[in-house]
Amino acid sequence: MTNPIPLTEIWRGPLAESIHTGHAVICDDTGAIVEAWGDPNATVLPRSSAKMIQALPLIESGAADAQGLTPEHLALSCASHIAAPIHTDMVNTWLADIGLSDGSFRCGPQMPRDRSAFNHLIRTDAKPCQVHNTCSGKHAGFLTLAQHLGSGPEYVELDHPVQKACLEAFESVTGATSPGSAIDGCSAPNPMTTVHGMARAMAYFAAAKEGADARQSAAVRLWQSMVSHPVMVAGEKQPCTELMRACKEPVALKYGAEAFYIAIVPTRKLGIALKIADGGTRASNCTIAALLVRLGLLDADHPTTRRYMNAPIKNRRGIVTGMMKPAATLL
Repeated sequence: MTNPIPLTEIWRGPLAESIHTGHAVICDDTGAIVEAWGDPNATVLPRSSAKMIQALPLIESGAADAQGLTPEHLALSCASHIAAPIHTDMVNTWLADIGLSDGSFRCGPQMPRDRSAFNHLIRTDAKPCQVHNTCSGKHAGFLTLAQHLGSGPEYVELDHPVQKACLEAFESVTGATSPGSAIDGCSAPNPMTTVHGMARAMAYFAAAKEGADARQSAAVRLWQSMVSHPVMVAGEKQPCTELMRACKEPVALKYGAEAFYIAIVPTRKLGIALKIADGGTRASNCTIAALLVRLGLLDADHPTTRRYMNAPIKNRRGIVTGMMKPAATLL
């Protein structure tokens, strides 16, 4: 086993004050590792970075087409959104269209991360609903699939047909049997795999061909929906959304809790997965930006890149006191 290695450094003046270590893998369409840092075989929970895998059965089953879901819906099924009106309005309409309500969700309520939506709840002394949960788009997809399959309402249970379909898809595209799962923040099971397994899954998405078979066609529709509607995947001023817009080629990006990140690069048939060992989100943002720059997919001097990579650190007077930058091994 290889230990995690430095991926992002936080400098204060002349000193590397903090160092974030982790693992990262770039994988090609054969499943082979193109480049790796740390331990490719480290067991990980991909958290919300696995949402496009969990959305595969929604399309494969015919549920998405039967319900007339648009690319915006599909992007939202892969999303960790900030509960801006653009997100919650669509989720509420989606629920109404399938004859369900907020109480049908099993993800739990969450205060919006969108500032205006947050302030509205505070001003009106209102409580958040489950639709405000960052994963409500994924759960709307789960409910749509459950209804299509004629299965029961407890769709987050491990033995529910929805979760069985998600696990089968997960093990298929990662190319390995999952050693287990844990319950995610939204109460859905989150299967374990290796960093290499997640990179291999993302390379599967990147190399998938429309019309080859149901799963590949579903994979193409999902990454295309993400790239076409990046604001639905996260929200304005969010790193996934901003970095997708800044890339010079189509790249689907998705972060997960505890500093996981994936990238789907269709033009190169490459998949990327990374995990920061200490769960530091600032480091996962910096590391994914550095890898995109390394591959020539993102300009190092793009204003969006500079928000996350080689980003100046300022004190409360606006004086630059340091920098957040990738470790030398990534450059």
